[in-house]
Amino acid sequence: MTKYPFPKIDLHLHLDGSFRVETMYELAQERGIALPGETLEGYRQFLFDRSNAESVNEYLEMFNAPTDVLQDAASLQRITAELIEDLAACGVRYAEIRFAPQLHTHKGLSQADAAAAVLAGREEGLKKNPGIHVNIITCMMCVGPETVNWDANMETVEVCRQFFSDDGIVALDLAGAEGIVPLTHFAPLFAKAKEYGLNMICHAGDSQDWVTVRDAMSFGVSRIGHGHHIYENPELVRKAAEKKIALEICPTSNIQCKTRASYPLHPAKNLLQMGLPVTINTDNMVMARVNLDDEYDHCLNEMGFVWNDLIDMNINSARAAFMKDDLRKEIIAELETFRR
Repeated sequence: MTKYPFPKIDLHLHLDGSFRVETMYELAQERGIALPGETLEGYRQFLFDRSNAESVNEYLEMFNAPTDVLQDAASLQRITAELIEDLAACGVRYAEIRFAPQLHTHKGLSQADAAAAVLAGREEGLKKNPGIHVNIITCMMCVGPETVNWDANMETVEVCRQFFSDDGIVALDLAGAEGIVPLTHFAPLFAKAKEYGLNMICHAGDSQDWVTVRDAMSFGVSRIGHGHHIYENPELVRKAAEKKIALEICPTSNIQCKTRASYPLHPAKNLLQMGLPVTINTDNMVMARVNLDDEYDHCLNEMGFVWNDLIDMNINSARAAFMKDDLRKEIIAELETFRR
């Protein structure tokens, strides 16, 4: 039984960073794709070595091999279903799994095909694990100057619109490398998403400073992926708190990517005390080698949080999640019973 028996929520979880290593190796073998390290154990070691990167952009290089493998509907469906099973085994009650459809179109799939495959995996996983609720987020990508993949990003907006519901694909995100071009260059994509009435998130304030958080907020997003560098601008913290902009904090990922020096020096606890809706998430379960229990251990043992902070942050997650209201009320009511 989990040491944290309350209903846990993971809002920031990348599909291509949270697979079973054995499955990825098997899929690669079947498709004739060589993985770094060559053997299963060699690939595990590669992921272990690379996870402690010198930067976010170096960290992102670990995703090249999974992307090469995940180019067909069957593989996408399988890893989605397996991830849901793994989350359920960890006692997660609700999760939002995000992925970038445009990264899975190199061998014939359209972005819509990729989205349909992930949704099929979601349906399979939920049928086998009825105690968990999961929705999907589609990610646009920053891979260089915004012009490099502008059409692909606009297609992602359209795919999100095509499948958008409160029970399936629930939001649009922008992920990838930060700082190559100003975040404001992506504003028209968010304007189109806003026109369509889509829920919006944006990675910001991780490897770059608080300016990117300010820019993401100007797009009309309700949540910021990472966002911890907002701490360096108290006035922006105040504005974000007033707007109830949730921060999707991923402690271990931040340490591995060197965007924070250590768990004790991470400002997440201070940001919570300053009134921001801080949430705790895993980011990439296999890359970071963590689940939510591990992250909560870091919170309590190294980051200055106490038990009731974990309850508060999961309530923050429930309020910020793109879930149905009846489920939100149910989870929040249950969380309240776990206060000490």
